[in-house]
Amino acid sequence: MFKNHLAISTSSLGQQLSHTLPEKIQAAASNGFSSIEIIYQEIVNYGASQIPPLTTHEAARSISELCSSANLKVLALNPFKNFEGHRSPLAERLDSARHWLEIAACLEAKFLQVPSQFDTANSSGDWDQMTQELRQLSELAASHSISIAFEAVAWGSYIDTWEESLRMVKDVDRSNFGLCLDSFHIAARLWGDCTTETGVREDGDIALQASLDRFVEMCPLDKIFYVQFSDGERVVPPLTPQHHFYQANVHSALTWSRNMRLFPLETELGGYFPVLAIGDAWLNRKGWKGVVSMEVFDWRMREEASRPEENAKRGIRSWTKFVAALETLKGIE
Repeated sequence: MFKNHLAISTSSLGQQLSHTLPEKIQAAASNGFSSIEIIYQEIVNYGASQIPPLTTHEAARSISELCSSANLKVLALNPFKNFEGHRSPLAERLDSARHWLEIAACLEAKFLQVPSQFDTANSSGDWDQMTQELRQLSELAASHSISIAFEAVAWGSYIDTWEESLRMVKDVDRSNFGLCLDSFHIAARLWGDCTTETGVREDGDIALQASLDRFVEMCPLDKIFYVQFSDGERVVPPLTPQHHFYQANVHSALTWSRNMRLFPLETELGGYFPVLAIGDAWLNRKGWKGVVSMEVFDWRMREEASRPEENAKRGIRSWTKFVAALETLKGIE
């Protein structure tokens, strides 16, 4: 039986302003999650909703106390995006990082989650520059006793696979700089295609399997900080200019991610990603024993009636089903 500590992101518990952080914290804690990832904007929203309003630092400390009283740890603050290689002044970006790290420290979060650069028009793509800047970010984070969980996103401008993110982790070469792996990004980058009728790349199965085999063989477990699982909803009709989620200047995988990410194996809602193959590689074949987090962005959760308690139950049902399927695969292997 898998004994991974189970986390969930606040985005997976509701995406409506009435779905408050205190309600999400209680829902996560009462349904068996041991830690939570917190979206920065939700802290801001929480502070603004109090009477009198709280500063972001005060709001973070308040949320930390709520988590502690619910016996829930804060896994990460996220997403601190478009940092490395950006053309804006580095001093300004480091000031922003310092603020985020202060908030993470107020939360008593273990990690600051950093997605790979995707602002192509305003970034250089110079590897050495990105490495040096991420090294500075890591050193700044270390001064706050925070680690950086670096994530290759499927729409990344320069780093969009686990191999490239591992290369960056090795080049940054800091003990508090490691990987966040996300099943959605793996599948959306190598296997899925939301712009076609089939929803699958022509060589998707081969490309994904080859990548997973390389992962099992080559990725050091000590470079992984935590892993995230979610499924992808089949986009029907495909994501074209006629689709209501379509945005002309937004990468199709980013639009997909923001709107149609489900809990693993929610096939009844259109989930169809090969998330079991990814889970088998990560948890069975590689033997990942660390934190597993559920990160979902489901358009249905924008409805007020989609309450955090039910979404937390969705997450646990998904994990139970997922674990049972992985145990079966492990037995077959």
